[in-house]
Amino acid sequence: MSFSIIIQEKRIKSNFWLIIGSILVYIIGFYPDFVEKWYSLGFYPLFAKSLRFGTGCLGFSIGDLLYIALGGWILIRFIQFIRLIYRNGIGWNLCFKVLGNLVKWICIVYISFNLVWGLNYHRQGIAHQLDIQKDHYTKVEIQSLTNELIERTNFYRKAISTNDLPVYSFNKIKQEALLSYYSTNQYYPFLKYPFNSIKASSFNSIADYVGFTGYYNPFSGEAQLRTDIPSILLPFTTCHEIAHQLGYASESEANFVGFLTASKSSNPYFRYSAYLEMLNYALSEEFLLFARDSSFKDLEAVIRYNKSHIDTLVKKDRKEIRQFFNQRKNKIAPISADLYDQYLKLNKQLAGINSYDEVIGWLIAYKTKKGSL
Repeated sequence: MSFSIIIQEKRIKSNFWLIIGSILVYIIGFYPDFVEKWYSLGFYPLFAKSLRFGTGCLGFSIGDLLYIALGGWILIRFIQFIRLIYRNGIGWNLCFKVLGNLVKWICIVYISFNLVWGLNYHRQGIAHQLDIQKDHYTKVEIQSLTNELIERTNFYRKAISTNDLPVYSFNKIKQEALLSYYSTNQYYPFLKYPFNSIKASSFNSIADYVGFTGYYNPFSGEAQLRTDIPSILLPFTTCHEIAHQLGYASESEANFVGFLTASKSSNPYFRYSAYLEMLNYALSEEFLLFARDSSFKDLEAVIRYNKSHIDTLVKKDRKEIRQFFNQRKNKIAPISADLYDQYLKLNKQLAGINSYDEVIGWLIAYKTKKGSL
């Protein structure tokens, strides 16, 4: 038997076991009880803490370096592939080799991603831990929620300043976020956050094209924040990304956990950031619900009420935030959003990119149980 045939057999066996491993990981996702107990509350916290312990003390982002290295490796491999085609043409041997390598790397990435973080998409999550259930909500419920959010947002905006918002440094944001999680941990022990690893993103210059304000790198355990956005967005965004670090993979759950922690901060700046973010979601959801299921007169009354009750300073802040992102609109961002939408749907977030908005369901369920936010 020739050496090349032996190598080919090893590749086939290796790919076979990788495919079997991928299927097993996929099947595990159908058992949220098992995932919650053995992965999300068992293996993952220990693994994530060790990653944060290793990367948190470094003054630079390991995760961003990994992304850069990966991009360089893909580029080199692509150039090698083009040169190979140019020299030898396309034959069956090359096709089988490329297909085999493609299957291998897809399986490796799929298994690795799920083991280091992705299985959290299939856990029982915040509903199980808080004993609440996110159900369909009525116009009365969304209106009640929106009105309460308007009141809280107005209150904390006035508590900060009667003029322009202060600008917090990135280090100050991190320190306050840690204090917020410490405060929330007194109420909810499962939100304990040891060994922080929060970094400024190295990719601010391309953020407008990719469309992010923050992201979590599961292979380095780092929460990455875009630091060029309006400062008032950073407190909530930081708490959101820490929620991902703690194993809340679903965007709606990370939004809800981010709100829980930021809103329990002793700092009105953090509380305002949390309520302002939720108000934006609530206003959008309320408008869509009334536009779909009500008369124009009812919709007009809701819009008029909101305009007259939202504080002038809050309106000013919301306008400045809109202007920031409107000035950075481009043709590539929608493509990136579509790709991310498909990624979320593949991970059982059926609403895709709109799953961020599903935090409204969690807020209403929580408000129903607690009586208020």
